[in-house]
Amino acid sequence: MKIAVFVNTPAQVHFYKNIVAALEGDGNQVFILARDCGETIDLLNELEIPFFLFSSTPDSKSGKSTSLPHDVVNAFRYLKGKKIDLTTGWGTYCTFTARLLKVPDVTFNDNECTTNAALYAMLNLTYQFTNVFVTPSSFRQEFGPKQLKVESYKELAYLHPNYFTPDPSVFDLLGISRSHDYSVLRFNAFDCSHDLGVRGLTDSDKIALVTELSAYGRVFILSEADVPKQIREHVLNVPNRRIHDVLYYASLFITDTQTMATEAALLGTPTIRSDAFVGDCDVGAFIELEGEFQLLFNLTTAAEVAAKAAQLIQDPHAKDDWQKKRDRLLERKLDMAALMVSLIEGYPASVARLKAASAYRGILLLE
Repeated sequence: MKIAVFVNTPAQVHFYKNIVAALEGDGNQVFILARDCGETIDLLNELEIPFFLFSSTPDSKSGKSTSLPHDVVNAFRYLKGKKIDLTTGWGTYCTFTARLLKVPDVTFNDNECTTNAALYAMLNLTYQFTNVFVTPSSFRQEFGPKQLKVESYKELAYLHPNYFTPDPSVFDLLGISRSHDYSVLRFNAFDCSHDLGVRGLTDSDKIALVTELSAYGRVFILSEADVPKQIREHVLNVPNRRIHDVLYYASLFITDTQTMATEAALLGTPTIRSDAFVGDCDVGAFIELEGEFQLLFNLTTAAEVAAKAAQLIQDPHAKDDWQKKRDRLLERKLDMAALMVSLIEGYPASVARLKAASAYRGILLLE
């Protein structure tokens, strides 16, 4: 098969990297098309993954939406002579390009647009034009018969033990001993199209957290945006490919972003998440990770975050407890990369088989 893979964010690069490796290992030819958003291009270069840049990020958030037709045409022109059999990505770009190419499209998406009418409309439009709409089983929105809910999370395409083994040499990059406790704070820039209307922790919140946690060990900051000068010395610069090692060994992780909250929780690190999505209309995955697996806390106020952070960082058993919770989760959740490879390579017959298997919670045979 000849397969076109669209990646728009660093998380999507991670999502597809093992899928692409497996597809190529099976003799398929894969073309990767990348969008310049956040650290996406830096990560692709670090991982030495060849790609075609089909979209450069406009300066304004509104420009990201209006540039869509141009970006789709750009992708189509790159792919039209390559005899593509199937496209896959997170929708919109790959889906509309597939329509121009007249080939099937397999979309994965876990962005539940419960409070943003514009983003929900775009997601629904993607559903109308895609062939298969894959979501986690925790995804609360129902779109129709093309939706395939699977017992997994996108992060298990690269953080499942089949792919991720923590490397303790990251302590050398951090400049601390392996017995040293540390906390990680991750701040989002909120500059991608799916971040429209989203807010995170304020500068004063960030300064207060660093001050509080510094009493219990080293504090490192990962940030897409500028941080206040008072805490700039805590900013950590490590290769993007080592971020998950940093998260795995941390004693505590606090963030105002989505994906890395799930990543840290699935790595067995006590996690606190606080952003504008937290509440009654939150994403199903976060509700499940908190309520069913107790792997993270979704909090709404800075005061709640500070109080819970102080509690967790002072608990000597917290890290071991989280590792046990992670083990319980992995007993139920599936290898997402293997699932996607099976779906893509076996399309269209694989769709019916996977839908039948998904009726049995936690059981899926990948042949």
